[in-house]
Amino acid sequence: MTMPSAPLLDPLPLRADTPGTATLAHLNNAGSALPPQIVVDTQIEHLRREAQIGGYEAHAEAADRIDGVSASTARLMNSRSDQVALVESATVAWDRALQAIEHTEPLEPGDRILIASAEYASNVLPLLQIAARTGAIVQPVPDGGDGSVDVEALTDMLDEDVRIVSITHAPSHNGVVNDVVAIGDALRFSGSAAWYLVDACQSVGQMTVDASRIGADFISATGRKFLRGPRGTGFLVASDRALTDLEPYPLDLHSATWTGGTGYTVAEGARRFETWERSYAALLGMGAAIDYALELGLDAIRERIDYLANRLRTELTGIDGVRVRDRGSVKSGIVTITVPAPGAPQMVRALRERGINTSLSTPDYAPDEFARQGIDSMVRLSPHAYTTDDEIDLAIATMTQSIESGS
Repeated sequence: MTMPSAPLLDPLPLRADTPGTATLAHLNNAGSALPPQIVVDTQIEHLRREAQIGGYEAHAEAADRIDGVSASTARLMNSRSDQVALVESATVAWDRALQAIEHTEPLEPGDRILIASAEYASNVLPLLQIAARTGAIVQPVPDGGDGSVDVEALTDMLDEDVRIVSITHAPSHNGVVNDVVAIGDALRFSGSAAWYLVDACQSVGQMTVDASRIGADFISATGRKFLRGPRGTGFLVASDRALTDLEPYPLDLHSATWTGGTGYTVAEGARRFETWERSYAALLGMGAAIDYALELGLDAIRERIDYLANRLRTELTGIDGVRVRDRGSVKSGIVTITVPAPGAPQMVRALRERGINTSLSTPDYAPDEFARQGIDSMVRLSPHAYTTDDEIDLAIATMTQSIESGS
């Protein structure tokens, strides 16, 4: 097999910026990436200011820098700052979007919600709750021949009863990258009034995600994965339609103003999806991570990750008993495999013993998909631009030895 050529981005300067790389090989960036030092320093600096002068006072002092995080996020997503809400996680972002839809335009019996067949469980669960309460129907869109969402099939499913279309851009457990741009185009060309939600948790930070081109009503993302920001951070990008037509629920004194009696006014822009109390140290850290990624360039990061992921897929395919489970014409930096007995949990432990972080994928993520494929668990490997070829070699050698020894 022909190996992919090495990309231009040099991982060594990135590793110098990333202390964690000195002690382990981190192939779990789809879970939580190793942050660059600037992200850690930014958080600690703000926490020290809170300790020195008080939390409210440190917040006021950093107000312009906090606004700058919204501006940086807008540059990352090719949106406007007033379309960006800074929140505590991608789950909070996604839930805030769904709550606004259900609060403003409640679903009714017979309304349909279309989801990707590989939709993430944390997104599906609240949709199932709404369906159980209202009589709405949750329907998966079939996959196409390459294993990604079949855009033509989705288009054929669109009618006036479709109220929500929810698509995960890059699922966490199968390597596929769904064509969210084509799906957005299909919704617009069909004249559908459905609300379009895109979960970009695994795509933001490892590839360009262009909100203006996707045309979704909401795009949710986290700071902790390929973006390399802190845990406890995320953001939501809202469309002008969402900002005009929807009212978030519940509101607080940051997202709205109580004008007395029964009156209130909702804040302008996406701030209406935020709440007052957040970790401002963490949000500043996410801003530092975004600026770091923008300086490197998302195309360069994508090129490096693609090279490493393709190396893994190519070489893992050559190991007896290993099956690469990734699909899609376009793939992400997430590589998933099944391995022979004693199985994926033991393989993840064997890798950890060699100082290699990976992740165990289980049916909790997407039970229907795991059942269709007859899989009970997989090893998930997710390199980043700071990963070296030597670390890929070590992971492959460790897995080969583990399988050969049966341990």
